[in-house]
Amino acid sequence: MSGTSRFDDLLTHLGTGPWNMLYFLASSYWLLLVPPQFLSGVYVAPAINYTCLPPEGTRVDSCSYTRVTEAGAEVEEACTEWDFDTSVFTSTLTSEFSLVCDKKKLQATFQSIYMLGTFFCPLIGGYIADRFGRKVVVVVTQIVVTLFSIIIIFFNNFIIILALRFLLGSSNMLTFFIYAMEVCEPKHRGTVGILIGLPWALSTMAFGGVAYFIRDWRWLQLAVSLPNVLIFPALYFMDESPRWLIVRGRHDQAMRVLRKAARWNRVKLQPEADLRALMKEIQEESSTCSSVPGNTDINTKKFRLTLPNLLSTRAIQVITAVICIDYFVVSFVFDGLNYSGDIYSADPFLYIILNGLVEVPGYSVTAPIVDRWGRKMPTVVSYILSGVVIFVIAFIPPDLPALILTLALAGKVCISGAYQIIYLYSSELFPTEVRMQGIGAASVFAQLASTVVPFVTSVLGSVLPWLPSLIFGIAAAAAGALTVTLRETNGMPLPDTIADLSAPAKAENDTKKCQEPLMSHHTTDRSEESSCQKEEDNSPPSLA
Repeated sequence: MSGTSRFDDLLTHLGTGPWNMLYFLASSYWLLLVPPQFLSGVYVAPAINYTCLPPEGTRVDSCSYTRVTEAGAEVEEACTEWDFDTSVFTSTLTSEFSLVCDKKKLQATFQSIYMLGTFFCPLIGGYIADRFGRKVVVVVTQIVVTLFSIIIIFFNNFIIILALRFLLGSSNMLTFFIYAMEVCEPKHRGTVGILIGLPWALSTMAFGGVAYFIRDWRWLQLAVSLPNVLIFPALYFMDESPRWLIVRGRHDQAMRVLRKAARWNRVKLQPEADLRALMKEIQEESSTCSSVPGNTDINTKKFRLTLPNLLSTRAIQVITAVICIDYFVVSFVFDGLNYSGDIYSADPFLYIILNGLVEVPGYSVTAPIVDRWGRKMPTVVSYILSGVVIFVIAFIPPDLPALILTLALAGKVCISGAYQIIYLYSSELFPTEVRMQGIGAASVFAQLASTVVPFVTSVLGSVLPWLPSLIFGIAAAAAGALTVTLRETNGMPLPDTIADLSAPAKAENDTKKCQEPLMSHHTTDRSEESSCQKEEDNSPPSLA
C-alpha cells in the first residue's frame, strides 16, 4: 500500500468531527464573502440611461451636440455634462465619474481590473502556498481583502479605486478550498468538495437582494464588506495542512496537528513511531522535498519557482494542459452569463437572484452524482450540455425574451455544476507537492477568461447580441470533449507526489502480469514468478 493511501487511511481513522468541520465551515463562509466583490460591477458600475446636458440653442445627439457659430457654421462638440437616470440606482461609479460615451469602456474596465488581479496572483499564490504553507496565504489574503474592500468607499479618485480593485482581485485565491479538501475524510471528499460551493450561490442571491434595497454604491460596498471581519476568529484556531507539513518535512509540527485533530475528534492515534515512518515515506517520494531530512523543519529561506514540475512527466503534462483549458472555459462561460443581464433580462436584480438560485442545484445535486458516477463523466456532460443550450440562444429571436431567459438559466445550471466539479476534480488530480501550483496555473487561465469576458458581453454584445452566446456555447462543448482524456479519481487515494500519478497504472500492470499463468518450463517465467513473490513479500505493512 502506498504512502498516499495510508495517509488517507489516517484521515479515515481521524474521522469527521469538530477539527475537520472548522475547516469546512470557514471555507464555506469565505465563499459567502467572495461573490459581492466578484460581481460588484453589476451594481457599482452598471450601464444606466443618461441624457446630454448641452448649452441652450444646440441640437443634441447621445454623446455630442451641435452649435451654430456667429458666422453661421455648425460645429459638433462632445458632451461634458450629463443627466443620469436615478430611478434604478441613486449613486453609481457610472454617474459619479461619467463613465459613458468615450468613457463607456471604463465600466467593463472596473470589472475587468478585478479579474486582472486574479490573473497574476493565483500562480504566485500557488508557489507560496506550496512553499510556505496554506495557512499563511489564507491569513494574509483575508487581511488584504477585508482592509481594501472597506477603504475603497472613501476615495473619490477613479484611478485609485481601480488600483484597489486590482489588489482585491489579486487576493482572491483558491487556497482556502484546497486547505479544506486536504483535511477531508476520503469518503466525504466528493460531497464536501461539491457542497462547499453552495454558499457561493446563496451569496449571489443575497447580493441581488441587498443591492435591491441599497442603491448607493458606497453603502452597498460597505454592507457586503464588513462581514469579512467575522472570519478571523476561525483562522486563529485553524492549523496548517498536515499533508503539506509532511511533504515539506515538518514532521514534528505535523505530529502536533494530528494530536490536536485526534483530541478534537475524540479518537486515538496510531503509535508515533508508525506515524513518523509513514511521514518519512511520503516525504521521500516527493521530488520537491526528497533532499530534506524527514525529522527536521525545512529551511524556507530560499525561494525558488518549480513550475517545470508541472511538466516533468507525461501524466502531469496531460492533467495540467486539460485542467488549464477547463478552468478557462468554465470561468469564461460562468462569468459571461453573470454579466449578460442586459442581454438576457431587463431586471438586473431579478437576473442576479435567479442566477444564484439556479446555481443551487449545480452545487448540491452534483454531490450524489459525483459519488455514484465519478468526477470525469459528470464534468464532461455538464460542459457539453451547457454548451449546447447556450449555443441555441444565439438563434432565438429577440422577441421571445422568456425563452431566452429560460435557456440562459438552464445553461447556468449546467456550467455551475461543471464549475464546482472541476474544482473538486482538479484538487484530486494534482498531487500534494504541486497541488497549489497546478491549481494556481489553472486559475491564471480562469482569470484570463474573467478579464476578457466583460468586453465580450458589453462590447461585442452591444453590437451583435447573439455573438456572446455563440462563443460561450462552442467553448463549453469543446472543453467537455477535451476532459475525456483525464483519468477518473473517484474512490482513488489523494496523490501526494508526482510519482503517485503513475503508481496506480504500474501497480495494475504488475498485478495483471503476476496473475497470468506462468509456464514453468521457461527460466524467464520462473524468474517473473519469483519477482512477483518477492514484491508481495516485501510490501510494507499497513498502518491502518
